[in-house]
Amino acid sequence: MLKFKRKKVKKLQEFLESLDDFEKPNIALEQYATPPHIAANMLHIMTENTGEIDGKIVGDLGCGCGSLTLGAAVCGAAFCIGFDIDEKALNIARGNKEDEEVENVDFIQCDVRDLSNSRWYKAFDTVILNPPFGTKGNKGIDLEFLQTACSLARETVYTLHKSSTLEHVEKKVKDWNFKMKAMYRMSFNLKRTRKKDKDDSRDIEVDLIRINLTETNKML
Repeated sequence: MLKFKRKKVKKLQEFLESLDDFEKPNIALEQYATPPHIAANMLHIMTENTGEIDGKIVGDLGCGCGSLTLGAAVCGAAFCIGFDIDEKALNIARGNKEDEEVENVDFIQCDVRDLSNSRWYKAFDTVILNPPFGTKGNKGIDLEFLQTACSLARETVYTLHKSSTLEHVEKKVKDWNFKMKAMYRMSFNLKRTRKKDKDDSRDIEVDLIRINLTETNKML
């Protein structure tokens, strides 16, 4: 079982809670900010339990307002780059960077799915992502993000996926000849995005998944 040093997790969560978030989320882009408690636990696992942040080059795909990117930076990453398609979100991320005076971070605007054959191929030790879940007409986009992540990372990928899709994700990762492990299950609170939604928010279960890219020679 994974063990957390609660004081460290709490301190990291407080840092993440201090960051500015989406003012008007773009629903078509599924802009659901990663809740601070989830991001904090996710980063703590990568830092304290597996040691795959400290001193590493880290990429964050679909970084939004930059919470995971900046969180990885303050957890000891050598350098972090966040990628996102939305300029407004990146402006907030850059503001967070300046406000918190985090130097070892950059943000780049692009469509994440165009990165596989770019200069960023195998440029990162670790890639992290909270991908769109594909609930707004973009079925399969979570796996497109994930496959891109596997093409950019040299060592490991950490990703969040709905627990209900875990079996399907595992099958795809196996097809790509990589090894996957579900590390930790958490509850993800989604705020109401449409007037016809009955509840103000709803909880869904998500799994933090670790993919090991070092145990295969197969190239994507």
